[in-house]
Amino acid sequence: MVKVDEQLEAKPQNIVPRGRQGTRETPYSLQVASELLETYGSPLYVYEGETLRQTIQQIAQSIPYRHKQFHFASVTNGNISLLQIFREAGWGLHANTPGDAYLALKAGFAPQKIVYSGSNLRPAEMAQLLEWGVPTFNFDSISQLQQFCDVYQNQNLSPNLTRLGLRLNLPAVTGESRIGVRPAEFPAAVKIAQAAGLQIRGLHFYRGTGTNATKAFTQVINEVMATAKLLPDWEYLDFGGGFGYPYDRDGAAFDWEMFGQELTQQLAQLGREIQLVIEPGRAAIAGCGSLLAKIISVKWQESKQILGVDTTVANISVPAVHGGYREIFCWQETGETYRTDVCGNTTYSRDYLGKNCQLPALQIGDIIAILDVGAYGYAMSYHFLHRPLPAEVLLEGGRDRLIRQREDYKVLVDNQIFT
Repeated sequence: MVKVDEQLEAKPQNIVPRGRQGTRETPYSLQVASELLETYGSPLYVYEGETLRQTIQQIAQSIPYRHKQFHFASVTNGNISLLQIFREAGWGLHANTPGDAYLALKAGFAPQKIVYSGSNLRPAEMAQLLEWGVPTFNFDSISQLQQFCDVYQNQNLSPNLTRLGLRLNLPAVTGESRIGVRPAEFPAAVKIAQAAGLQIRGLHFYRGTGTNATKAFTQVINEVMATAKLLPDWEYLDFGGGFGYPYDRDGAAFDWEMFGQELTQQLAQLGREIQLVIEPGRAAIAGCGSLLAKIISVKWQESKQILGVDTTVANISVPAVHGGYREIFCWQETGETYRTDVCGNTTYSRDYLGKNCQLPALQIGDIIAILDVGAYGYAMSYHFLHRPLPAEVLLEGGRDRLIRQREDYKVLVDNQIFT
């Protein structure tokens, strides 16, 4: 297991080789990993379809409340082949941007299965979402609501086809946050919507990205629902976004069963049925993805091993997003490990994929797997030092399938204008 923080001063972490108690193994063998890299090149994002389907099912079954919908937050991963797995499972899609909605439509989602909950749309983007048929909008501010109503009235749409919600900013619950509308602003929001022939029907609660503390959600359910009752036409509660994922297996993990039971019990006390919307992103998809890479250089500084690999931190999310922790997996069986730095293929001084971790002595050509990159891996990758992005592969039913081609250097000049 590897600790990487923004100062890159992690304490030594134990990486237990494959086959030894204490490690989380990949579900595919070294032979499969080698064949994948031989076929598709290195580095390579690999997604395990069965793992993703099991996670989707586990989350969906954890909430017994009858009137519920799940919408995948595609900000975490926009690969169409993976989005289609969510669609086949009966989920909808949560869009933070028009690009999210565009990908959802390309993946075959009906517009009615898309919920927009974002910030700071331009009027032209609002018009585009309406043109695509997106029906549900949770707005971040009074000014965005007013802009939307102005755009909506120019579209000449039926009020029955559009429902509006507000993203909640409640400092006692959400803390100081730039996101959301405060309860004191609700009456103004209701009037703005009514002037356009619409109603504020929903409340969206966003705890904050990557929250693993289950009580951070369960302890505020009553207060969130009490706030929602301030809306005279309240019909739906969009409760999260923000569910975390346990990158560190020794750390806290979100308890979906506890959350589902507590949320269902408190909703049952309302005395009427409302629609519940849950928007997992990272929690649903992080664990199905790994990034394969090859060792391309080895050097020793006294007893410390320095491994150079053919990928970079530009291909995994920044520490601020994943908490600075990643598991690194290798298939070599050995009883002896060494303090090791795993370094990327750039001259950036902080290009460490692992620092001060314990790994066996590895050789040029050996393969490692950086685990849990299904969320904010490819989605946050970028052309750092002008390196094209890796390919993506899906493993299902014992077969592999290319789901995104590897970029070549042509991508670096696409859309540039030069003579």
